Amino acid sequence: METEASLMHQCPLLLPQNRAKTVYEGFITAQGRDFHLRILLPEDLQLKNARLLCSWQLRTILNGYHQIIQQRMQHSPDLMSFMMELKMVLEVALKNKQELHVPPPPPQFYSSLIEEIGTLGWDKLVYVDTCFNTIKLKAEDASGREHFITLKLKAKYPAESPDCFVDFPVSFSVSWTPQSSIISIHSQFLAALESLKVFWDVMDEIDEKTWVLEPEKPTRSATARRIALGNNSSINIEVDPRHPTMLPECCFLGADHVVKPLGIKLSRNIHLWDPENSLLQNLKDVLEIDFPARAILEKSDFSMDCGICYAYQLDGAIPDQVCDNSQCGQPFHQICLYEWLRGLMTSRQSFNIIFGECPYCSKPITLKMSGRKP
Repeated sequence: METEASLMHQCPLLLPQNRAKTVYEGFITAQGRDFHLRILLPEDLQLKNARLLCSWQLRTILNGYHQIIQQRMQHSPDLMSFMMELKMVLEVALKNKQELHVPPPPPQFYSSLIEEIGTLGWDKLVYVDTCFNTIKLKAEDASGREHFITLKLKAKYPAESPDCFVDFPVSFSVSWTPQSSIISIHSQFLAALESLKVFWDVMDEIDEKTWVLEPEKPTRSATARRIALGNNSSINIEVDPRHPTMLPECCFLGADHVVKPLGIKLSRNIHLWDPENSLLQNLKDVLEIDFPARAILEKSDFSMDCGICYAYQLDGAIPDQVCDNSQCGQPFHQICLYEWLRGLMTSRQSFNIIFGECPYCSKPITLKMSGRKP
């Protein structure tokens, strides 16, 4: 009875809901606020087997304290002791929440931002959240492509520069003073778009006139393209966004009898590279080929599916290992071929190279493992 009286004194808003006193429901008070909760006790009233059901509001505040509360519940001798412990944890959680809470900015913060957006043009605004902390703006480059910039305003704006997020292949940093505004950021954004125009022209031409295998949906920041060449071969290029018409890094993928002649042509004709021409035209001239477009590249010319799992995409990877036998040329995912060869008694491995037989034609096949583990 003494414990019940103490519980009533400490938590007057928490009341038993049945005669056995195995269910308590009510409120716990901390820092002048009441929070709803419900406690389910077992028949022996042992706290270690009890369940604590919190309201959404209380659960949000105690997020991150679950392990501590569980520990307190395991070691508390009775309900009153646990409620005292819970109250202490709640006080700490509320104090930490208050320290994280930032007071809203003054009214002039909003009025000045609205004025800046009005001066810039409301047609440039894509999105703004209710607190005016996140602002998304758009702009067009000289080729008519639409680009976006997202600004995350800080509490001390405009004394502090906003964080800027763009889909660029290079870093974008803004020049900022306390007198700057989102208008000046938009101007710098436009200047950056102009400096990258040639890069995006180059990448757009590749995307439009070739069959790009990877990435499937390239972003504006993507500098690499894997382009189909036919005969189950492809070329992976890495374009320098600052010098987009210069010779890119090139890596041929496919059977040796197909890609080796292309490598020889690249070395032999590299002097023909003319930065005044487009990158795609230079690749055609140097490799002495026409890149097949997706619309005209026959399935038989470029089998896309892996010969082991019969899928194209596998965890983001596409088949890039090809049998060297000119009568076969079947492509495989690296991981599929690795698992297949590893399961054969006749396969052997030397460092990161596995030697075995092609699953299709049984001719010798070599798998060189990349740096990433399959």
